[in-house]
Amino acid sequence: MSETYDLIIRGGEIVNHAGRGLSDVGVRAGKIVAIGDLAQASAGEVFDARGLTVLPGVIDTQVHFREPGLEWKEDLESGSRAAVLGGVVAVFEMPNTEPTTTDSDSLADKLVRAKGRMHCDHAFYVGGTHENAVFLGELERLPGCCGIKVFMGASTGSLLVQDDEGIEQVLRHVNRRAAFHSEDEYRLAERRPLARTGDWTSHEEVRDAASALESTHRLVRIAKALGKRIHVLHVTTAEEMVFLAANKDVASVEVTPQHLTLTAPEAYERLKGYAQMNPPIRNKHHQDGLWDALAAGVADVLGSDHAPHTKEEKARPYPASPSGMPGVQTLVPVMLTHVANGRLSLERFVDLTSHGANRLFGMADKGRLAVGNDADFTIVDLKARRTIRHEDMASRVGWTPFDGFEAKGWPMATIIRGRVVMRDDEVIAPHLGEPVRFAETLGG
Repeated sequence: MSETYDLIIRGGEIVNHAGRGLSDVGVRAGKIVAIGDLAQASAGEVFDARGLTVLPGVIDTQVHFREPGLEWKEDLESGSRAAVLGGVVAVFEMPNTEPTTTDSDSLADKLVRAKGRMHCDHAFYVGGTHENAVFLGELERLPGCCGIKVFMGASTGSLLVQDDEGIEQVLRHVNRRAAFHSEDEYRLAERRPLARTGDWTSHEEVRDAASALESTHRLVRIAKALGKRIHVLHVTTAEEMVFLAANKDVASVEVTPQHLTLTAPEAYERLKGYAQMNPPIRNKHHQDGLWDALAAGVADVLGSDHAPHTKEEKARPYPASPSGMPGVQTLVPVMLTHVANGRLSLERFVDLTSHGANRLFGMADKGRLAVGNDADFTIVDLKARRTIRHEDMASRVGWTPFDGFEAKGWPMATIIRGRVVMRDDEVIAPHLGEPVRFAETLGG
């Protein structure tokens, strides 16, 4: 008697921890239950993946979806729509909303807002501050929390923790891996007068490489002294990568597609405000250092740092223009283009976008294309040739720094817990997102 499944993904090239090869995948009750030859099996739904590549679902571990308080730029619905259109099955969302996510009530509010509106699975960072440091051990264990996020530079109000004593207090009270925006606020303050009005090329001078390196040195020193795990977000400098390679016992490392793809000064001259983010797009020396670190295994995850601002805001003359750019929808095609160009292997891409998140954050049932895990898949056509365009972006702001980028490789379907949510650039099963579960939170 033949096996019966809810869904069979048939005939695709599977890429997972075991390597790559043609195989079928059987799904039942939202879980992967079989990988192999399922030619004799039947299913309620069959996805013909012949000619396509089936990856573990891509996880974007750094997005800013702006809700509550800044919904004119983005909200949980529009941001998650962009995510699933880009092949992303789950996102970790940042705490710098209005109000900030710094207590149990604000975390609970985001989870309520997400329910029945977000298209992908999700978890939320709680912001670490001077005021809530003593409560972080409890907050980081709440369901739906992916960890604690600290801004050492580039933030405002209570979310800015620029001093060593403040960082120590945060790390003393956390047990999970805490994520950091590592730029030295003291040095940034000294260098702000270097900003030239209307000249975005000066952004890299204001927020120079030393601002990042000095901050990361401080952060690692404190983490080592306290025996705590840290995650350094959007690393941009060659020197930081060399330093972090020697400190992997405490520090994990994130890189972004934009820092791997755009370079200064060309990006600022061409894109102006659209190229402005923190830490900044840097020159080729630093970009080469990022690629070297990627090849050497220093980088652990890819995050988009999706942080949209409106076209009108971005058109203000520097430095009045805000920092941040959308990216959750373009992460997969931009990085698959680097795969096509031979800059990284498809297996390494999978490690950076699913296995890495699974390892670092202790995701339960997610981040592995393996029997027993959630049936999350990003199905891509490695042969597809598409042009990324402003008008195809689902983000509320309607632009991308990659407008005109010729992509080699494209997400054709996003499957979340066995449901085909996106297919052929269309969201066909909306609002199904659920909170991600973690080994280190209460209730799994």
